[in-house]
Amino acid sequence: MTLGAAGPIETLTLDRLDMWLDPGPCALSAENRPAIDAHFADRVAAQPGIWNGPILLMVEHRIEAGVLTGRYAQADYASLLWLLATEPPHAIARNAFAMGALRGADGGFVLARMAPWTANAGRIYFAAGTPDPSDVMPDGRVDLDGSLLRELTEETGIAAHEVTPATQWTALRDARRLALLREIVADLPAEALADRIRAHIASEERPEIDAVIVARGPDDLAEGMPPFIRSYLLSAWGHPGNAA
Repeated sequence: MTLGAAGPIETLTLDRLDMWLDPGPCALSAENRPAIDAHFADRVAAQPGIWNGPILLMVEHRIEAGVLTGRYAQADYASLLWLLATEPPHAIARNAFAMGALRGADGGFVLARMAPWTANAGRIYFAAGTPDPSDVMPDGRVDLDGSLLRELTEETGIAAHEVTPATQWTALRDARRLALLREIVADLPAEALADRIRAHIASEERPEIDAVIVARGPDDLAEGMPPFIRSYLLSAWGHPGNAA
């Protein structure tokens, strides 16, 4: 267990995700609407480019015997931003998202720095996004595998058929987030992948990414990497420890 800005980060290995959409309204959003709207107004004043669209918030979960089971509720992005900032952290709800830990055939990890206009400006992550209603299957299941691959393609231009996902997931859980990382390995070496992604973002009118970073060991940890990313990378390199 490592220490991050939102308290201890617990790392667990998962064999399967079993996530569903609650058809009812999101109680968190309804109960805290004035505070959510005020917080979002402050964020927009500081970052006019952020957009308040529909997303999914995890409102219940448990992890048993390598299986994550839980429920999402549909909310808006303003609710998510409030959830990540409110003190103390919400007792149950979390920002739960899937993230592909992109790795080149030579072992190097390939990460992206978020552009200044985004809500997470300057943060360095693997390509990912918050689950949204398009990730909900007709039977109500939330397809986090599909969310991971969709975000990978949208943000980097790397298609699903160009990578091989690991069989297991790594869950990194703190008081505010449940980050679900799955290693995805490409046939290309890391630098070639990075060049592909740079070409992709150069072709976009308003890319969410403004830099691509290759990380091969602890010396490549950068200031913009949040604690859960540092924790994941250190563990992958066999150097577990304090990632704050």
